[in-house]
Amino acid sequence: MIEFFTEPWQHVFMQRAFLVVLMSGVVCGVIGSHVALRGMAFIGDAVAHAVFPGIAIAFVLHTSLVVGGIVAGLITAFSIAVVSQNRRLKEDTVIGVFFAAAFGLGIVVMSTAPGYGGSLESFLFGSVLGISNGDVVTVAIAGAVLLLISGGLHKEFVTVGLDRETARSVGLPIFWLDMALYAMVTIAIVISIQAVGNILVLALLITPAACARLLTDRIGRMMLIAPLIGAFSGLAGLYLSYALNLAAGGLIVLTATAVFIACWVFAPRHGLLSHRRSSAAAVVNPVHARKESHAHS
Repeated sequence: MIEFFTEPWQHVFMQRAFLVVLMSGVVCGVIGSHVALRGMAFIGDAVAHAVFPGIAIAFVLHTSLVVGGIVAGLITAFSIAVVSQNRRLKEDTVIGVFFAAAFGLGIVVMSTAPGYGGSLESFLFGSVLGISNGDVVTVAIAGAVLLLISGGLHKEFVTVGLDRETARSVGLPIFWLDMALYAMVTIAIVISIQAVGNILVLALLITPAACARLLTDRIGRMMLIAPLIGAFSGLAGLYLSYALNLAAGGLIVLTATAVFIACWVFAPRHGLLSHRRSSAAAVVNPVHARKESHAHS
């Protein structure tokens, strides 16, 4: 057992992979909590597709993939925010148009690169074992900046997430706070793509936050639990990948999904078993059940 936990750390490429997966899990857990609170999972999917053409262009031009992805994601997010101001079109419709177009553009650009098939596969499904020292530094800096901004704007994000009309009435700049969150989601996705790939990165952003939502009613605790689950899922999935010689990105996502299922079943107040016990108690003693319900509320 000791050898199982220590052997992967003897390899430099695994050390880099562990660091990036750990940081990506923490950052996505924090940013994903805001996304989950606002019911914006579709935005995460859209941004994951939107960064793809920027990464593809950067790959073809042999420039920074992170910078390329961030620029493309921010342009698309800003375009979505602007076009969504037209009340004739719902936001999810605009998102669908833009993320499909962005992904199509990325495929076209990638098809011009030598070794197109292998390059596309690494972007779609991740290449965590090919991470360089420069990638580790970039992820660390970007992740630290995201966590600082998230802490600084925490109250504003929560206010907008819980009640946009109240936020607007107290004078909060809703549009710019939306743009800030879109930008943060974009950067979180870009720094995580190498770990789990473009297709699976949404799971790293949403699943740990969904687990935390089931485990607690307090937003502050959710912001702590989600990154812990994200980091655990990343590290556990990477260990399993090393031991079983299977795809790291897929195992990271499957680990997070297993944690979600466990939370869905066993969560103390919001899990399946808890609801069944409450229902059974209500049938046996409806008066006592009503009193407990009032006490919880």
